[in-house]
Amino acid sequence: MDKIMIVEDDIKIAEYLGSHIEKYGYEVTIAADFEKIMDAFLEVQPKLILLDINLPSFDGYYWCRQIRKVSICPVIFISARTGEMDQVMAIENGGDDFITKPFNPDIVMAKIRSQMRRAYGEYAVKFEERVLIQEGLHFYPERLELRFRDESTQLTKKETDIVESLMERYPRVAGRQDLLAKLWDDQAYVDENTLNVNIARVRNKFQEIGIEDAVETVRGAGYRLRITWKEDKG
Repeated sequence: MDKIMIVEDDIKIAEYLGSHIEKYGYEVTIAADFEKIMDAFLEVQPKLILLDINLPSFDGYYWCRQIRKVSICPVIFISARTGEMDQVMAIENGGDDFITKPFNPDIVMAKIRSQMRRAYGEYAVKFEERVLIQEGLHFYPERLELRFRDESTQLTKKETDIVESLMERYPRVAGRQDLLAKLWDDQAYVDENTLNVNIARVRNKFQEIGIEDAVETVRGAGYRLRITWKEDKG
């Protein structure tokens, strides 16, 4: 049963939407703690999210940006805001569609089914999962996962960006400025210290799967992947 998450601080609207959606065979989760939306999202792993703009603590634009760092699931904004700029902001912050209140629940349902078809069904773009391999080390960018032999570890988005750069450029150097540009996000500039911290975390992730000294510092240039392990042929 596909899961749909509703993030709406008006509990009556949320329950009304939820009961209507459940009639069509979906499992619905209604967010309760508006300071921990991402925790709930990662736990539920919904196939689609209905997201209000006006929320306590942080608005829907903020939460959509956070979701987009870890998922490409469809996000439909539902809001009483009717201005064109609000709809533009919704799309620019990662939303897929926008519905204004008051709404017809059948239209909401039609848009949900349309987005589900595009993302997962007959209209979905089919693609093979990417995997980068070096001497038995398997890196899955879409999974944010690094695997070697029987060990695996999960990466953050920034750690994934660094590992991807190192593996794609091997045996060349991944320049510091190039890495800084890749780690740039919409919240703040990623400074040199942030890069150093994330490089240290990447080294720790390699150690978690049994690989030592995998990231070499090239003074004055950047970092390079160092093959200190060999594929187990046995």
